[in-house]
Amino acid sequence: MDTPHNITMIAPFGIRPKGTLLARMLPLAKALTRDGLRVVIVAPPVHNPQDAGTQCVYDGVTVIHTASPKLPGLLGELEQARLLVQAVLHANPSCIYLFKPKGHAGLAAQWVHWWHPSIPLVIDCDDREGTGGWNDILPYPPATKWLFDWQERTMPRHADAVTVASRTLQSLCWADGCSGDRIVYVPNAADLAGVAPLLSSKDPFRLVLYTRFWEFDCATLIPVLAQVCAAEERVHVDVIGAGENAEEQTFARLIAEAGLTQRVTMHGWLHPEAIAPLLQQASIALVPVADTLINRARCSAKLLELLGAGIVVVGHDVGEMRTFVTSAVNGILVPAGDTDVYAATVVGCMQDHHVLAAMQEAAIASARTHHWDARVAPCRAALQLATEHALERTRL
Repeated sequence: MDTPHNITMIAPFGIRPKGTLLARMLPLAKALTRDGLRVVIVAPPVHNPQDAGTQCVYDGVTVIHTASPKLPGLLGELEQARLLVQAVLHANPSCIYLFKPKGHAGLAAQWVHWWHPSIPLVIDCDDREGTGGWNDILPYPPATKWLFDWQERTMPRHADAVTVASRTLQSLCWADGCSGDRIVYVPNAADLAGVAPLLSSKDPFRLVLYTRFWEFDCATLIPVLAQVCAAEERVHVDVIGAGENAEEQTFARLIAEAGLTQRVTMHGWLHPEAIAPLLQQASIALVPVADTLINRARCSAKLLELLGAGIVVVGHDVGEMRTFVTSAVNGILVPAGDTDVYAATVVGCMQDHHVLAAMQEAAIASARTHHWDARVAPCRAALQLATEHALERTRL
């Protein structure tokens, strides 16, 4: 049976400012479009009300933002889901591809699945959303947390196929009752357009911390930075990003208390075009990762962006990190929680310029290997599995 050719993806929120659509959904849609499929993305204007009712085309992929709901409260939430359903059905899909089984998007996908069971449904899981995941980080109301947790635990097992960004998510789907033969591993990938030749002007003492701050305890990185700065006076660290709950302010305060303000520049949240020049200068990326369920479940798109910029990653050996980082080849992974080993590893990378240069070249090579076009085959396999399962299901 052939892969369905009209794919309608349902996004959990708009094209900005969150990362799911830009970092995973849209590049995968572009890759499928290059492979001959027609892909439409339908997104609610959550977080970006200025985009409500608009439509754009990105390299052949049409992105439709639905209108903002007019009703208040719970009725407005249901109206948002209804608007998504209308947009999805108007696109006349031969397959629906839901990204994140939660919220308005999840309700819309369930709605279509119930009333139009012949349309195959694929669900993509790229994060732990419920208990042990984003429910523990973001201040959702209790009822919303319950809904997200219920959706995440029940929707994938009723889907016709599931794609997962990590092996941990694959295991969690198995635990929640998903059929193992309908789960397909599709990790994140690099955008080849962003992978450039290695610049000779990179500063071996320029470090970058590119983060949203929830991935680690801010206090644990301060002694690492103190040891690194004490070992080499030329070190400077660019910190890119902001936390969900202003954690960057806490981090800046800890930096000041440690007397490191002159060695660290806090850039805050930046537009993508402002990030690239900073990455071009940096030689080493600090990627601290606490050993938690949410970190084991995720597949960092930023990690591939760092590798594609020719930056050596020094991170913790947690979750999907080893999928992309091979120690002593394109970066180094150390055990989570060992501050002294982490600091010594960073210092060692800075001091051996020949090894550092070799790892930078390997970083770029690895990003070129893990590109989005290489994810088309497993994604097509998931779409075909969904089509076959939907046909069997509707025959019963």
